[in-house]
Amino acid sequence: MRTTLLALSACGVLSCGPAAPKPFPDGFLFGASIAGFQVDMGCPTMPAAQCEDRANDWYQLITSRAQVNPAVAAHFTWDPPSSGPGHWELFEQDYTRAKDELGLSGMRVSIEWSRIFPSATDNLEGAQLAAVANADAIARYHAMFASLKAKGIKPLVTLNHYTLPLWIHDGMACHQNLATCTNRGWLDKARLHKEIAKFSGFVAKEFGAEVDLWATLNEPFAVVIPGFLQPGKDRVNPPAVSLRFEEARQVAIAMIEGHARMYDAVKANDTADADGNGKASEIGIVYPIAPTRPKDPQRALDKKGADNVFYLYNQLFLDGVLKGLMDENIDGKADGPPRDDLVDRCDWLGINYYSRATVVGTEAASFPQFSPISTFDPFSLELWEDAPQGIYDAITWAKTRYGKPIYITETGTDGAPDSERIASWLVRYLTMTQKAIHDGADVRGFFYWSLIDNYEWNHGMAMRFGLYAVANDAQKTRTARSAVGIYRQITKAVDIPAAVKQQYPVQ
Repeated sequence: MRTTLLALSACGVLSCGPAAPKPFPDGFLFGASIAGFQVDMGCPTMPAAQCEDRANDWYQLITSRAQVNPAVAAHFTWDPPSSGPGHWELFEQDYTRAKDELGLSGMRVSIEWSRIFPSATDNLEGAQLAAVANADAIARYHAMFASLKAKGIKPLVTLNHYTLPLWIHDGMACHQNLATCTNRGWLDKARLHKEIAKFSGFVAKEFGAEVDLWATLNEPFAVVIPGFLQPGKDRVNPPAVSLRFEEARQVAIAMIEGHARMYDAVKANDTADADGNGKASEIGIVYPIAPTRPKDPQRALDKKGADNVFYLYNQLFLDGVLKGLMDENIDGKADGPPRDDLVDRCDWLGINYYSRATVVGTEAASFPQFSPISTFDPFSLELWEDAPQGIYDAITWAKTRYGKPIYITETGTDGAPDSERIASWLVRYLTMTQKAIHDGADVRGFFYWSLIDNYEWNHGMAMRFGLYAVANDAQKTRTARSAVGIYRQITKAVDIPAAVKQQYPVQ
């Protein structure tokens, strides 16, 4: 299948089928995505202590500059939390814009574990668990979902978008000494699984009457790689340690298994059908699929390296989640038949797409301690290519291999140098998504990243992905970029108008 994927890259938008793409299917969700930690902070009038979630590992990291290894610290802007867009206070106006100005029918949001449970929940169940939940945060999330419902916008809710509560992951202690830190996050697999399942079940029961679409984890390998192998300028994640191969392997396995534990907890606790479609919950995972291609298609090492990158970055994790096939040695082969505790625990697949990867192969494994099939140069991977064909390739591969309904849960670009790039990206990548639908893929929604400029992890507010620009003023003023008017034309037509395609051609 990986060879087939590479072959698809040669297929142009006009040459892959005689008929023009059809309008989008009934019920297709046109949406935008946000994530709690990235948008909540920076409230204009709400006290910072209420606005900011100070009980998670990411807040700890961005406010602990003096304790961070200088080599890692160099990858941060160190923007203060107050520079964020303040969505925790301004959500009503953001959702009003989403409906009235964009015509959106879907919003992807997240619930922050550390907002619901800022203190430890070990050994707590039932009434004891409810007693330690943050009532103010629960009320705020109910208000957000009520606002979305009033506007006819369907929420897709991510349960874990990177951040972990400090009581389960002391990111700074583990950054400084991974061997001696106590609250070790995903490395404390048994504890993490028990507590994240408890959290997932709690919020599924609490918000089940308002939410039917749930995502367990967002981009798990964006925890594994920049957290334990290679923190760098593109991304850092707590605990931000380097070349910890065994720990990286353990975390990857723990996150595959963690998804299944979260899935079971949501299924057991969300018994309310919020949208009347006959299903109380539909649960998926959000994963950044990156198609690969060899730097030199005539060089055997490059071709093999591209195949191995694709397996390690994409198929390894998704085979575990969607097929129950585990490869704990990460050697390119499943350990055995599908595991009963993993299989049939994904109702849909969320694809985040930003780039494909161009690969230079190597004779020997570049990091054999992690995987014997790492036959590529990780420092020469060419990423962040503007390649709309890649989103088609990702959808087509996922459709063929897994056969699950698909949502495009993120795609977008930094508009800081030229905000017109956002409109261009939106149209071209949606065009290729529409083409994949026309060619038989069951794609049920497209969520642009992001609704508003957000705090982009170690980049702070330096990267501007928003359909709406957020000013660095006291009011956190939102201003529509040109993409807003373009997206409104699309949502109104339930199609991409010909004039819009001509303005932003794929090729």
